[in-house]
Amino acid sequence: MIGTISMTLLWLIIFALLIIIELVTMGLTTIWFAGGAIVACVIAAFSLPIWLQIVFFLLVSVALLYFTRPIAVKYFNKSRVRTNIESMIGKQAVVMSEIDNIQGIGQVKVNGMDWSARSFDGTPIEVGKVVVVRAVDGVKLIVSLDPNNN
Repeated sequence: MIGTISMTLLWLIIFALLIIIELVTMGLTTIWFAGGAIVACVIAAFSLPIWLQIVFFLLVSVALLYFTRPIAVKYFNKSRVRTNIESMIGKQAVVMSEIDNIQGIGQVKVNGMDWSARSFDGTPIEVGKVVVVRAVDGVKLIVSLDPNNN
């Protein structure tokens, strides 16, 4: 059986490697598992079984990932500049040619630029209607009627 000191040391090495990877990538990918490794290290220091160390490593890692990642991503990405395509979501557009998903046709104008468009709910939209961009699918804008302007 592997000794207490060697398992504690192993978890500390795993922790250090995960922190180094996080510092190099800055991608919020391994920091959650580093937290799990530190908890597993503490459990190993109390000479608890290896299977329990692994279970706690996984449980703590998943819990940290699930509960804190959305907050961290929001905090760390707040200065990120949205790309041209991402900035289209939520904007109003005017239908320039009828949007018909079945025929695969439709065009809207947003900020003076023409875009291919499809209806969000699949219903055809007439020329001249004001729509709101709901999503982007490749080079097509997915739009729905603007309830405030129709």
